[in-house]
Amino acid sequence: MNAASRDEILAFGTATSEGPATTPGLDAWRELPLRQAPQWHDAEAFEAAVAELGQVPPLVFAGEVDVLRTRLADVAAGEAFLLTGGDCAETFAGSTANRISARVKTILQMAAVLTYGASVPVVKMGRIAGQFAKPRSSDTETREGVTLPSFRGEIVNGYDFTAQSRRHDARRMVQAYHTSASTLNLVRAFTQGGFADLRSVHRWNQGFLANPAYARYEEIAAEIDRAVRFMDAAGVDFEAMRRTEFYSAHEALLLDYERALTREDSRTGDPYATSAHFLWIGERTRAVDEAHVDFLSRVRNPIGVKLGPTTTAADAIALAEKLDPQREPGRLTFITRMGAERIRDVLPDLVAGVRDAGLSPVWVTDPMHGNTVTAKNGYKTRRFEDIMDEVTGFFDVHRQLGTHPGGMHVELTGDDVAECLGGADVVEESAFAEHYESLCDPRLNHQQSLELAFAVTAALAHTSRG
Repeated sequence: MNAASRDEILAFGTATSEGPATTPGLDAWRELPLRQAPQWHDAEAFEAAVAELGQVPPLVFAGEVDVLRTRLADVAAGEAFLLTGGDCAETFAGSTANRISARVKTILQMAAVLTYGASVPVVKMGRIAGQFAKPRSSDTETREGVTLPSFRGEIVNGYDFTAQSRRHDARRMVQAYHTSASTLNLVRAFTQGGFADLRSVHRWNQGFLANPAYARYEEIAAEIDRAVRFMDAAGVDFEAMRRTEFYSAHEALLLDYERALTREDSRTGDPYATSAHFLWIGERTRAVDEAHVDFLSRVRNPIGVKLGPTTTAADAIALAEKLDPQREPGRLTFITRMGAERIRDVLPDLVAGVRDAGLSPVWVTDPMHGNTVTAKNGYKTRRFEDIMDEVTGFFDVHRQLGTHPGGMHVELTGDDVAECLGGADVVEESAFAEHYESLCDPRLNHQQSLELAFAVTAALAHTSRG
């Protein structure tokens, strides 16, 4: 974090109340329709878990959240770009130092490519330290005549197809909290302790196999090195370069968990969801008169909403009225997930309608969820060319309408997996059997993530010139 941000957080970082917030109206969501809610197996265990979460320290602090909101205000104004990346669904076993490091390195590399290539500040955010819950299209899953509850992410139940594993176990919420705490501790160490130093851009590439994306990255790294050496010779103070701001985000799907971790800021009395800096509402839970939107409308965090191809401008405006009635810069982000085949047809009317209503949200593309297909061998996958096409369409629409394409939101990993087809180092279906690891949706691997960053850099540079 830069010096000003660190000062703010040192001053306000612990300014949260002990115990869960008591703000009037914060529990109004309990009387509203609630989608995607677990059916907890043991009521007594649920009450104990919620009580414990109500007393644990916050995972993030009000001051950090406030800084992020100012950064997102810059994005909304066209002065920065938001990069969000990370796992589709985190797992407890996968939250190891090596895997967390690889994810952070991948995002740092993508940000370096974007910042240097497009000359734009990049706000870095991870789908990390809380992305344990997943919405499902069906409450149950049937295999060979056996029907069990669907897997809803490890914060709710297990992936193994057994009755014991698939029970909705509230104790998992406490495990998710502690796993998130250790993850954030490591992320803070990486990003504040010198790991993210721009003078280390070559080191971020170590341990990855050679391919065209890495070769292009090394070229960028060499150019950054030369620029840094020049500034060093000119007497520039590099202290600020040793650290970077890095924020956490996840879908606020499990309201029992979010509510238990909501605290009041002692400066203002305002409630903050302290499970993450940034929370988003999914496509399945964004009904404006239902529980998820109501609860998120009452916390001070910046809020995102996923908007699919059926979303109208009227829908988006109603969400803005509920979630951001004061029109606060940086408060509201719309994350569009249209699909490559539909984005150029449906996004223009949505963006134009929101613009004409006088709203200035952050516009972000999610090029992953609208492009999911089933491979011939039965694996859920995405084609890299479709992901690229949706990103291109997103930039095309905003360029035509004179609005700012503010960011991208992608599911990625720093590991050498094979889950999305294509890319310069082509991933084929035959690789899935040994290298497909995701428990839910397919992710870009490290080299595909870098390829995407180079493509977006070109689009951003073109937008800024335009």
